[in-house]
Amino acid sequence: MFADKDISKFDNIETPFYYYDTDLLQQTLSTCAEAAAPYHFHIHYALKANFNAVLLEQIKTIGFGADCVSAGEVRRAVEVGFDNKKIVFAGVGKSDKEINEALDLDIFCFNVESIQELEVLNELAAAKGKIAQVAIRINPNVDAHTHHNITTGLDENKFGINSWDLPECADTLKESSNLKFIGIHFHIGSQITNLDVYKNLCVRVNEFCTWFEDKGFIVQVLNVGGGLGIDYYNPDHQIPDFKSYFKIFKEFLEIKPNQEVHFELGRALVGQSASLITRALYIKNGKKKNFVILDAGMTELMRPALYQAYHKIQNLSQISGPESQALIKYDIVGPICESTDCFGKEVEQPESFRGDIFAIRSAGAYGEVMASKYNLRDAIRSVYSNEI
Repeated sequence: MFADKDISKFDNIETPFYYYDTDLLQQTLSTCAEAAAPYHFHIHYALKANFNAVLLEQIKTIGFGADCVSAGEVRRAVEVGFDNKKIVFAGVGKSDKEINEALDLDIFCFNVESIQELEVLNELAAAKGKIAQVAIRINPNVDAHTHHNITTGLDENKFGINSWDLPECADTLKESSNLKFIGIHFHIGSQITNLDVYKNLCVRVNEFCTWFEDKGFIVQVLNVGGGLGIDYYNPDHQIPDFKSYFKIFKEFLEIKPNQEVHFELGRALVGQSASLITRALYIKNGKKKNFVILDAGMTELMRPALYQAYHKIQNLSQISGPESQALIKYDIVGPICESTDCFGKEVEQPESFRGDIFAIRSAGAYGEVMASKYNLRDAIRSVYSNEI
């Protein structure tokens, strides 16, 4: 993403800011669309990864739908111009107000996560004289082998309907005259890099599809969620292997005629498209620790503090130095009054100086959208590669 000639363009821009490589985003979107096309798979972009309006315009243009987990995300998708009939609304805790707003917008489908939600949705739809299309989110008890805070498909997680509740779920569906069952939905976690996990998911999807068909339901949609990860350690290997990813579902799902397979991808589409650009405010050299104190902190990028997540950090100001230059271990930290405000410990960098520009890579997903105003920090800005 960064070459020597690129760095000077940041010199006169106030930091910190998110820098979006719109060309890379377009390449990633196109690669994903081309890999899905032979199988006629449907892609919904997960807005929770990044709802920056400029990115959403690009994603909408490629023809993807939108996966939303709040009325605010549904509203943003509609405002940007996503087709209402390509919008799905998930989330374990949809409020009545949110459901009513989505009903008014005539979205494609509600991914329902509890029997009580089915009852509430049926009641609210009836009050509006509408029929709401629903997919049942099932907890398949598949271990995604990812960080425990972002695993969503185990029995211990709050998401989805557990298998032992499905008979009651089926009865509720049959009694709900203002609901139309169209399919089943799954999402087992995030930042999944072992594709074999998805083979296990396919086996469970096939089993649950058969279960619903045996109960007399027509399963039109198999929504397998998302969760495909990116390589945070090698951010220049920027586009995930979408071909291998989609091929697994083609080979292991038992797709029947007239069935649609839907995906909800987020991080894999936008994760590598952005870096957090920040300046060194101070260098503190001690007997046991050296610190680079940046003007960006956990208020701008929360993932390291929240998940102990790794992001590659580059001192762009020293990137063209001699290959033989000595590397120094620094704790790379921010200015927030919290000890957890740290992007990396003992990170090897060229000797660094006040004013050096740093890039914290792979920040396109769950970066800007999780930024906060803690410490009354100024709102983070965005800069785009096609504008500078």
